[in-house]
Amino acid sequence: MKTDDHKLADQIMKYLGGKKNIKELDHCMTRLRVKVFDPNQVHDEVLKKTQGVLGVVIEDGFQIVLGPKRVNNIFSILINRVDQQKFIPKKSSGVANKDILSLFSRIFVPIIPALIASGLTIGISKSLPQLMDYCFQIEISKYPLIEILNLSGSVLFAYITILVGYFTAKELGATPVLGAIIGGFIIHPSISELHLFHDHLLSPGSGGIFSAMLAVFCFAQVEKFMHKRLPSSLDPILTPTFALLFTACLTYLVIMPACGLLAKGLTHLIMFILHFGGWVAGFIISATFLPLVVAGFHQGFYPIHLELIHQLGKDPLFPIQAMGGAGQIGAAFAILHKTKQENLKKAIYGALPVGLFGIGEPLLYGVMLPLGRPFLTACIGGGFGGAIVSWWKVASYSIGVSGLSLFPLIDHGVHGMIGYALGLITAYMSGYLFTYFYGFQHQMENQFQS
Repeated sequence: MKTDDHKLADQIMKYLGGKKNIKELDHCMTRLRVKVFDPNQVHDEVLKKTQGVLGVVIEDGFQIVLGPKRVNNIFSILINRVDQQKFIPKKSSGVANKDILSLFSRIFVPIIPALIASGLTIGISKSLPQLMDYCFQIEISKYPLIEILNLSGSVLFAYITILVGYFTAKELGATPVLGAIIGGFIIHPSISELHLFHDHLLSPGSGGIFSAMLAVFCFAQVEKFMHKRLPSSLDPILTPTFALLFTACLTYLVIMPACGLLAKGLTHLIMFILHFGGWVAGFIISATFLPLVVAGFHQGFYPIHLELIHQLGKDPLFPIQAMGGAGQIGAAFAILHKTKQENLKKAIYGALPVGLFGIGEPLLYGVMLPLGRPFLTACIGGGFGGAIVSWWKVASYSIGVSGLSLFPLIDHGVHGMIGYALGLITAYMSGYLFTYFYGFQHQMENQFQS
């Protein structure tokens, strides 16, 4: 591990008020997530200016943007320097004290590595046979290796409600393994044999992850209620049994039919907007995506993306939003072309490689937001890319990666990849041109330095 990482970890701990002020510590792909006992001891403005820190977001505690890989190193250093007993998962009191978007983030962020791996596996199993057939007229779709890839990649999407149930229960302070069982309620194949409704409101997977999250929420309330009221001799036996039985009845009679209608309605609404809004809708969706990331609202799209994949077998929304990150790639190249300041060049060189492969936060917090106006021109550039992707009707098999990494996940084979490539190129060029001529001026270099 680099000496620089140890130095940075020392600085972060110091500006957070010392190790005694750290209450909880966690991380995602790019951010160190910290909760403290006394926020007044945190020097967040100094943290933002610390070399190696790309940004600080004050949301559900302090989120320190460090970028991929480095965040793992810093977390490992810090976790060994503080009382690790602090980081044993605690029983939450529910969602009353949590922002719903933060709750979505804590549920779905742990699943992202699985989404990336499964999505890329499915993408390879779909795109490789099409490319071989298109380029060499060789049929390989029935090869055992391709079938294994397709099977292994589809496992996550077949059983994702189980993972969602587990992490929802964990975040709500309920028993995680029972949450996983409730997630299994949603997809059990024998659901179709239940004689509850005459109009086929109930089928395996109805409501998808919406059903899983709502069912686990109800389960958590019942479990906590019983924990408080039953004697210790009966609690271990009666609480899980009764809570599961009650939740099963509620799930099959109310939650799944209601969430099934909600999920179908939401899917139809999104498809209506994309169909009738066309390229205009694509422009707006993509151009507003980076501001949504800054505000933290992008976390609310996780269940929507996964429900689109569940309902349609593909997601037409995710590739459009991915163009938002592509716009800032073009903007970064424009700044790199114009600036003579070494610190700014160094920041861009460090953030561009991961940005090209879909991890845009280092560029966003390390370059675009500190400069100001290039953030706006990057959004405009991304909007034009989104317009092309929407007009071409590009869709993806999965979510979790964007940029160049999304190519293997694109639906419709070569045709879809061409549309996505055109969107990327358009976003790169538009972001570059708008930033070069309107977004970046040399006096901004002093602003970045400060």
